Amino acid sequence: MRRQLRPTDVKRLNRAWRRQTANRLSLILESVTGPFNVGSIFRTAAAFGADQIWLAGNATPPTNPKAGKTALGTERLITWHEAMPVADAVKAARDDGYTVLAIELTAGAVPLHQADLGRDVCLVVGSEDHGCSPALLDAVDGVCYIPQVGRVGSVNVAVAAAIALAEARRQEWQNLAESPESP
Repeated sequence: MRRQLRPTDVKRLNRAWRRQTANRLSLILESVTGPFNVGSIFRTAAAFGADQIWLAGNATPPTNPKAGKTALGTERLITWHEAMPVADAVKAARDDGYTVLAIELTAGAVPLHQADLGRDVCLVVGSEDHGCSPALLDAVDGVCYIPQVGRVGSVNVAVAAAIALAEARRQEWQNLAESPESP
């Protein structure tokens, strides 16, 4: 009979995955204004072990009560930076050793699963209405998109961030499993 894991077992399982995780992961939120989206992104980023989140443009901070309600305190687990111009956020991430990749539909963007995410990477998502700005797209190291086969043009920004974070970790763990030194 299948049962949910007890809290102690969940902690052990998470600890085992943490031991297999070396790459640093971070985010830039450009003008993401919906507090529930911001809270959800912070909670997902904490679950995938993101180190930092830079807010850019007019992004809503996680201190917003509605964002906090969704984040459930996870904003305390991630270093986050007050909103700044997007070029400054990209520069800060790059100066900290990250490759900065936007998640956006543009000419020349590569499918997310084909992008090299198995390294220290800072993923960028843009506003709910307009996506990433032209200034941001000019500043980043590359652009990826989430392949979709449905009849809608995009997914919610918090969902896009979750998909991208999960894919970055999946690539890292797959590369570890395929390396000759792996157990």
